[in-house]
Amino acid sequence: MEECCSTKPKKKEQHTHDHSEGDGHDHSHDTGDKTPFQMFLPAIISFVLLLIGIALDNYIKTEWFKGWVRLVWYLAAYAPVGLPVLKEAYESIIKGDVFSEFFLMGIATVGAFVIGEYPEGVAVMLFYSVGEVFQGMAVSRAKGNIKALLDQRPDEVTIIEASQPKTIKAKETKIGDIIQLKPGEKLALDGELMTESASFNTAALTGESKPDTKTKGEAVLAGMINMNSIALVKVNTAYEDSKLSKILELVQNATAQKAPTELFIRKFAKVYTPIVVFLAIGICLLPYFFVDDYQFRDWLYRALIFLVISCPCALVISIPLGYFGGIGAASRNGILFKGSNFLDSIAEIQNVVMDKTGTMTEGVFKVQEVSINPEFNKDEILKLVNVLESKSTHPVATAIHHYAGEIDHAIPLENVEEIAGHGLKASVNGKELLVGNFKLMDKFNISYDTNHANIVYTLIAIAYDKKFAGYITIADSIKSDAKETVDNLHRMGVKATMLSGDKSTVVKYVADQLGIDSAFGDLLPEDKVNKVKEIKAKNQTVAFVGDGVNDAPVVALSDVGIAMGGLGSDATIETADVVIQDDKPSKIPMAINIGKQTKKIVWQNIVLAFAVKAVVLALGAGGLATMWEAVFADVGVAMLAILNAVRIQRMKFN
Repeated sequence: MEECCSTKPKKKEQHTHDHSEGDGHDHSHDTGDKTPFQMFLPAIISFVLLLIGIALDNYIKTEWFKGWVRLVWYLAAYAPVGLPVLKEAYESIIKGDVFSEFFLMGIATVGAFVIGEYPEGVAVMLFYSVGEVFQGMAVSRAKGNIKALLDQRPDEVTIIEASQPKTIKAKETKIGDIIQLKPGEKLALDGELMTESASFNTAALTGESKPDTKTKGEAVLAGMINMNSIALVKVNTAYEDSKLSKILELVQNATAQKAPTELFIRKFAKVYTPIVVFLAIGICLLPYFFVDDYQFRDWLYRALIFLVISCPCALVISIPLGYFGGIGAASRNGILFKGSNFLDSIAEIQNVVMDKTGTMTEGVFKVQEVSINPEFNKDEILKLVNVLESKSTHPVATAIHHYAGEIDHAIPLENVEEIAGHGLKASVNGKELLVGNFKLMDKFNISYDTNHANIVYTLIAIAYDKKFAGYITIADSIKSDAKETVDNLHRMGVKATMLSGDKSTVVKYVADQLGIDSAFGDLLPEDKVNKVKEIKAKNQTVAFVGDGVNDAPVVALSDVGIAMGGLGSDATIETADVVIQDDKPSKIPMAINIGKQTKKIVWQNIVLAFAVKAVVLALGAGGLATMWEAVFADVGVAMLAILNAVRIQRMKFN
């Protein structure tokens, strides 16, 4: 029939699940199951010993705190925070990555000990380690927020066995088991509702807090919370194959697809780090040939400061964290991004091209009028149309079935064929049956006297035995937030285009109601491709929004493919770049806004890190900065960037 869902070929990269970028900055910052006290304990020990050492140096001067005693004391202060970093540096070198941030901090602090600056050597490593802990906590929190949004399934379920309730592990539940769900309980597996009706909170899946009432036989999904009375659910999907499991896996693996900015910073760090190491060596040694009163210790100190400042941790941690935040914020609002690269791409979108049916309209059709020519038996024709439409999954077919009633499977259909963009064809008792749009009538040279161009409804034309038998009019309603969607897109400077296989009068009517910039109807799949090509020929970016399985060529051309109603469709979860789970078009501009805000924060961090480092590097090379300024340029900037990055997780996008 007309436009359905779009199954998208994988024109874009697939999830590789390979998280080792090989850039030396891929440490996970995973805090595991440690408490904050356990994470900070090494730093606390180091800090206490450092304070005592500084006090003995400057305020409580004693004869015994000198020489090797003083060295051992500061080594004891250095060990809790320094040894883990030196170990990481050693392991990186073994893997062939010499110029890691651990290596920079290692040689800078060991160098400080070599020239006798024990307190500064300890202080630099202490603050660096504290920064690492905060970074680890921020990353873990971002990951945890994403997981908590989705993976809140109960570990146990109550099933009905021999008419008695029995509690078992959720993972042990088998397909066909009947789950008893009490009010307030969350469903652990996908299934079919056995109770007459039940209301569910679907916020964990869709971001929508409004209860969703289901009736007997309807699908209910893992993650939904039963609201009122006890409900019975028949399990029809294995635990690991549930929609929630797939969505969770998708979001958790989203970080495997890196944004261009993130990839650039990682590649930049691989080149940048060795350069600053050699520059530091130059700062230490080259002045020997140009400075009259050259003091090796002074220039080594400057070189060590230079190394501390140059550590790229603020960039390689805060930028991925910014994208983590963007993906988490989107997930919280029922929008799934398949990778941080799509956050970048959607931020630059200039055109949103959309389907009509199921995207901007409800996709719930109702028969308005049945006009059958007098020479045909109306009931007989409806029976034939009903049985032929049962071969289609299009919403139009559902509307006809609801109107015509039970399908008569005794009718002998043969040679059933779906003609893309036209409709359905079959043989019944040796006679040809055609059901589709009027282009289908034209294609098979069926003459008709209906002036269909003036009817502002979806028309289903019928021909039987080479004669025009009549038509059925079907109406679809516009989604409540469709107008708001188009208005928000316009406020962002994004153009809206509607492409549909439905008749032009219907498409124009919907487009006029919504204020869409341009709309085209009566399109075949190849016509849609040509329309998108025309937009891209103007060097403009395009996002295509569909609701599921036949606009693959258009999606393949688009810069970002957005699937509507992905909650109910495995195909959309598997194939789209962005999945809007609750079928609301208003989430399209929200997704664009999240992309824009994420990109803005990422670039704020890049500019902040480079600006501060450039100033302090210049001061350090000129001997005007101490280790304390160096600590701020590294750890301080990293902390500011991290605080900025986590800000997106608190933003409101409604």
